[in-house]
Amino acid sequence: MAGAETVPLRTLRDVRSLTSAEARRALTVDFEATVTYYDPTGKDLFVQDGDQAIYVFAKPGGSLVPGDRIRVQGTTDSDFRPDVIAQKLTLLRHGDPPQPAHPDFAQLIRADFDCMRVTMRGRVRSANVVRDKAETNIYLTLRVEGGYIDALVLGQDGSRLKDLLDADVEITGAVAGKFDNKMQLAGIMLQAPSLADVKVIRPAARTPASLPVTPMDQILDGYSVDDRTQRVKVRGTITYYQPGAAVVLQDGVRSLWITTLYEGPLRIGDVADAAGFPDVRNNYAILTESEISAVGLVEPVSPARADWIELASGRRAFDLVSTEGKVLVMVRGAAQDEYVLDSNGRLFSAIYRHPDLPASVLPAMKRVAVGSHVRVTGICTLEHGSDPLGDPVAFNIMLRGFDDVQVVQGPSWLNVRHLSEVVGLLLLVVIVVSARGWRLESRVRRQATTLATRIEAEAEMERRRSRILENINSGRELPDILEQIAALVAFAVKAPCWCELTNGVRLGPVVPESLTVVRKEIPSRPGPPSGAMCVAGFSDRISGATIETALSMGVRLAALAIDTRGLYSDLVHRSEFDLLTDVHNRFALEKKLDEAILQASHEAQILGMIYIDLDDFKGVNDNYGHRAGDLFLQEAALRMKHQLRPGDMLARMGGDEFGVVVPVVRSRADLEEIAERLERSFDQPFAIEGYALRASASIGFALYPQDGDTPDTLLSAADAAMYVAKSTKSPIDKSSLRPR
Repeated sequence: MAGAETVPLRTLRDVRSLTSAEARRALTVDFEATVTYYDPTGKDLFVQDGDQAIYVFAKPGGSLVPGDRIRVQGTTDSDFRPDVIAQKLTLLRHGDPPQPAHPDFAQLIRADFDCMRVTMRGRVRSANVVRDKAETNIYLTLRVEGGYIDALVLGQDGSRLKDLLDADVEITGAVAGKFDNKMQLAGIMLQAPSLADVKVIRPAARTPASLPVTPMDQILDGYSVDDRTQRVKVRGTITYYQPGAAVVLQDGVRSLWITTLYEGPLRIGDVADAAGFPDVRNNYAILTESEISAVGLVEPVSPARADWIELASGRRAFDLVSTEGKVLVMVRGAAQDEYVLDSNGRLFSAIYRHPDLPASVLPAMKRVAVGSHVRVTGICTLEHGSDPLGDPVAFNIMLRGFDDVQVVQGPSWLNVRHLSEVVGLLLLVVIVVSARGWRLESRVRRQATTLATRIEAEAEMERRRSRILENINSGRELPDILEQIAALVAFAVKAPCWCELTNGVRLGPVVPESLTVVRKEIPSRPGPPSGAMCVAGFSDRISGATIETALSMGVRLAALAIDTRGLYSDLVHRSEFDLLTDVHNRFALEKKLDEAILQASHEAQILGMIYIDLDDFKGVNDNYGHRAGDLFLQEAALRMKHQLRPGDMLARMGGDEFGVVVPVVRSRADLEEIAERLERSFDQPFAIEGYALRASASIGFALYPQDGDTPDTLLSAADAAMYVAKSTKSPIDKSSLRPR
């Protein structure tokens, strides 16, 4: 059975047929589908294959568009329904997106068309450019036949939005849904790739700017509702009851907030039916205008133990929970009593509501000493609605009565008052005992302080010097190291220090020109000094010997850093560049090709590899000497380099062979154009050693992934194409190699 699980799911239908429990096992998937929506700045990707569609967590930064046929490789996951976490997306071909379905609102709210590409008609109620964390897009609310839906449209251009208000439109997008923290459906969301997917069918009769001003006490003149929402009935155990306001029913892991005017007798733990109208508030489904009736059963619900992190996730919204915290303050209000609690530095409130009780019959608030550790039991409610993305949300615990507050542990004896008394007593004892030996202790303390200061200063000097030597050997940036050296000298002489390099760069603080400056040149092995180390504004108490010693140490470290960095830079250049032509070598090209293929595979893009062989280069060496051959190679490399774009890499592969990596290319025609420019760069004669040499090159190229999907196969394909080009050419006319 374990072996069967390693076989990838090959079709989208196979993935959609999984249960949520099966999808959470991270099963491997490898299937083809068509893109219907992709947000390149986020992670949202919707794909469809026939009548099956699914949501894919994708990496941002790709270049997919609706209609692209892609290969999806990754693992399954599940939130509301099974979805896919993509590990690799491969572009197979471009095409048209699937034809949209035309469901009604009832089918959408039942999730019959979850993730499908659909078209809906409705009237725009609001249109705004909104920012959600790091993303900014267009957000629409539409009234459609049967209800309301929201739409997220990629883009930030708000110039058309005023024209959309109150207009009848047709919008096409992927059905995403709106969810609460429990991943329960709380509304309908369409995600559209652009405003081009929002077509105006009938413009608004009047724009907001043309409307007359209505007196505030007459705004209901325009009020009209055609509500066909059906009453539904639910059953569960009563976990909270506020007469005339609200009831909470819980059934296993499901719980529901129910608004009602019912004020009859109900008991916590009784099973009851609630018949009301479904609605959504704060992104949670609730029941409104409900009738409540007990069914004669008692099934008490035990509160779930939860900590602050779990409650702030929103996954316990409207559940009966129990949690703990330390009391910071208690407040009796006109409509509610509140205990502010601290849970490891994070605050929340436990609230008992009594909006309709007069003060004469209001029970006394349970007194709990500040600092006590308490356990509170009640209904978890969210302060500002849910956040299905998982960020913490503010929550409260709604108490059913003061018995829901239980003291676990009283306040600690170590409070501020007791500590103040203890500290005062100890301070008096210390003063009495210390008075006798104050003079001796003072003298010893001064000596110890002086010695400790000197030892610490020497230790700090050595630590800084060791850190500078480590940074020199680790290849850290030279300006950072020189600034550290200047700071070391400044620490030693207790005065500003800076470094001036011969190229005009100054590293360190700026000091007034009126100060006396002491300079010491930084020697350089290859030639003249590299610069100078300078100090200024030093105190008269600092001896000249101390300044000279500190500067000598600084210039030695600076010289070592500059010489080491020069040697390192030269070695790096030699390892990556061809010494004759000063273009990249084969090692650098293969490294660049590896990186380009990896990026192209992640972003579903294509790239190009060009192979170039100079025709009859051996004849140049044989007829004019190796010096002429070297000059010819240098001029050829320079000409080809001028034909490339920024980001393209030219490298000498060896002898008279060159290669070009083109990491960004849209089509084979683009690559053909670059290859043609390279070939034309040989049209003009080469002026070499008094000769005008006419030359040419044979060029072949290959595309990733069509001609090869690894560095070796791509190089081989380009090399083979070059030899085909060479075999079709006629030999160079050597009579064209002539003196000027």
